[in-house]
Amino acid sequence: MARRKLLFVATEDWFFASHFLPMARAARELGFDVAVIARERQHRRAIEAAGARLIALEAERRSLSPKALYRQVAALKRLIATEKPDILHCIALKPIALAGLAGKLAGVERRVYALTGLGFLGAREGFPAQAARLAARLWLREAIDGPQVRFLFENPDDPVMLGLEPTDATKVAIVGGAGVDPLILMPEPMPPQPPLKVAVVARMLWSKGVDLAVEAVTLARKQGARIELTLYGAPDPSNPKAVPEATLREWSSRPGIKWAGPTRDIEGVWRAHQVCCLPSRGGEGLPRSLLEGAACGRALLTTDVPGCRSFVRDGQDGFVVPANDVAALTKSLMALAGSPGMVERMGASARERLLAGYTERDVMEGVKGLYRGLLGQPQADIVA
Repeated sequence: MARRKLLFVATEDWFFASHFLPMARAARELGFDVAVIARERQHRRAIEAAGARLIALEAERRSLSPKALYRQVAALKRLIATEKPDILHCIALKPIALAGLAGKLAGVERRVYALTGLGFLGAREGFPAQAARLAARLWLREAIDGPQVRFLFENPDDPVMLGLEPTDATKVAIVGGAGVDPLILMPEPMPPQPPLKVAVVARMLWSKGVDLAVEAVTLARKQGARIELTLYGAPDPSNPKAVPEATLREWSSRPGIKWAGPTRDIEGVWRAHQVCCLPSRGGEGLPRSLLEGAACGRALLTTDVPGCRSFVRDGQDGFVVPANDVAALTKSLMALAGSPGMVERMGASARERLLAGYTERDVMEGVKGLYRGLLGQPQADIVA
């Protein structure tokens, strides 16, 4: 008897490899043959090591021309029809919009739409953003919805934008982001204070609030606080919200500010810093950088936006400040700089928070439950 198939569709192989390998492993544990459609760069081996096949599909992320979108849908439909998956799992908004339609046209009824955050739909306000949210809601809930479509979210705020009840288990599943392995990312002793060493680990995008962290640290230092900030991450040329490299270099020339570029040494980052900062402007799912900082027992400093506020407990695991509020961010940084004991306590609490439902295994079990439910096998593993 042929094994059941599960097909993921994502934008980039690196994005899948950095965030969603646990989901591939979960599907393999259930006995699925697993494949991933994504633009191939340098992560085929990592995907194959998780037991999945990579099906390369080139597509320009920024192109929104009708002709380009039609070509992408047609290419996706051909691949999906060839694979004939039992479940189609689309990751992030654009793959959902395009592969969801392609899957529907290819006759795949069981589809999972995993919104890893709402991006600009969640980060912006005003009429254009409202119109975009309405269009997304109509497309996702009308054009490409179906009785066997399930929506997978990383926080309880995002379902509301689509008119869904977060507690509706027949339509919605919520998992703790990508999850991290707490046996790999372990707490280590914090470096002594002063100075307070703060790190932002993220793509260098305006939407991540990188500039807010720079300005807040600059202001805090002017007021006498001994704080240093390191930015880890690369600008994304395919993303219109990317911070220019020239700007990053200018920031890095300021006292107490350093842009270190991208890194894979997450353990090394948190070994050298006491505070994990992500002053996001919104559009997050559940940021992996916060999960990683928490796993390493570091105090968290973030903003009151979906995904961030649902994970970080203000005053317990760190501080949650209003978005776009440099003054509030500065105040929290100065409070942390003035109380090493509080930083230690918050870091320990953040680790406990992660262990209470946000580990890689927690995410894998949540996804396995979703797959079982779609196939009408809620209790037993799916093995051909």
